[in-house]
Amino acid sequence: MNPLIESIKGGLIVSVQAYPGEPLRNPETMALMARACELGGAVAIRCQGLSDISAIKGRVDIPVIGLWKEGHEGVYITPTLRHALACVNAGCDVVAIDATDRPRPDGRTFAQTVEAVRAQTETLIMADCMTIDDIRNAVACGCDLVSTTLSHNKPAIETTLDEGPDVALLAQATAEFPDVPIICEGHVHTPDDAKAAIDAGAWAVVVGTAITHPTSLTSWFVSAIEGNAS
Repeated sequence: MNPLIESIKGGLIVSVQAYPGEPLRNPETMALMARACELGGAVAIRCQGLSDISAIKGRVDIPVIGLWKEGHEGVYITPTLRHALACVNAGCDVVAIDATDRPRPDGRTFAQTVEAVRAQTETLIMADCMTIDDIRNAVACGCDLVSTTLSHNKPAIETTLDEGPDVALLAQATAEFPDVPIICEGHVHTPDDAKAAIDAGAWAVVVGTAITHPTSLTSWFVSAIEGNAS
């Protein structure tokens, strides 16, 4: 197995991202936050955007998982081969790509995108999945890492998920593919959530908002206080 994949086993991957228009949306700020997470014990950083990938890669010694978000609907996480190759050129160690079967802007399928990335680079590929069928397809395509990133994005009629991570999907995937590095990502908001994911067989756990998004963290506390006041 690739040494990078071995190095993150059982560890915490921190997603360091800021949304457009937010005060922290600056590559150097994101790089400093990534370094702080590294000092706290993160085994890898997940980040989005070419400038952030480059800045963070120059600041940390741990692996950088890069992606490029464009849009907000459909396939927007590294939606095309062009986006994937740009992330690679920005310096990421792993490129994360939407692994669903939804239409992509360049007309390629996920499998065709993976094949093209493989032909042109040696960068590892992380498949961001929504369903067990996505996971099965990602495994069949030979992706290096498979993640539950998009499981909370399923239409409401297809899911009964609560606010925690999708442990049920994770457990199904790890049972079906015991030798594949399955990453738990999405709605991991507490240390107990992270431990539950590891206990369910996750190779590693991604945490973003609960560590690196102070606006959301502040709103959680404010909501709790206002709820008690009422």
